[in-house]
Amino acid sequence: MRFQTPLVPATLLRRYKRFLADCRLDDGREVVAHCANPGSMLGLADPGFRVWLEPNDDPKKKLDYGLRLVSPAEGVLVGVDTSVPNRALRGALEAGSVPGLEGYRTVRPEVKYSRNSRIDFLLQAAGRRDCYVEVKSVTLSRENGVAEFPDSVTARGTKHLADLAAMAQAGHRAVMLYLVQRNDCTTMRLAADIDPAYAAGFVEACAAGVEVMVLGCELTPEAIRPGGRMDFTPA
Repeated sequence: MRFQTPLVPATLLRRYKRFLADCRLDDGREVVAHCANPGSMLGLADPGFRVWLEPNDDPKKKLDYGLRLVSPAEGVLVGVDTSVPNRALRGALEAGSVPGLEGYRTVRPEVKYSRNSRIDFLLQAAGRRDCYVEVKSVTLSRENGVAEFPDSVTARGTKHLADLAAMAQAGHRAVMLYLVQRNDCTTMRLAADIDPAYAAGFVEACAAGVEVMVLGCELTPEAIRPGGRMDFTPA
């Protein structure tokens, strides 16, 4: 997925009210950027970090910039916009290029299912079980090379695991797909110390037949593309 508008570099001044970030452009101007990330952004919101913003001229949007990438260390890029994984994955799913999810002719996003939920993607093909795919963006890393999820307590994420488990028990294929939006990680695990309820829900979902997939990302200031499979260890 290519960014619609070329990103511009800036310096993070502060992130606040969850969805706002004050940044200083390289020409010295200070701007407010929309931060499309409901999580804590643990380890990614320190003042002084290098960031990349996407400008927009949409009159319907209140802010002129969106925060897309953060560099917490030299050479490290992290995609912090949680809407990106679904947009990036949709094209890959339709092209049949996501390992383990090839061969589905129909890719339907945001389909209502379970108890007042919407699945990120419902994959369908003649002669195959329907496949329900829930996607989570992974940005946390507290150990070199290891990505973790979640970065804060997520009751909504725990509910999604239960919804997937119900689909698996009903005979459908159910997949929990984690997209690691970092270029410095080779494996992923659960952050059970941050959200024990999510970790418990994960164990129950797997026992019910939910599959787990972890994909890496290719990140540049020009584009974010789903990469290959990554190893996963529950803890």
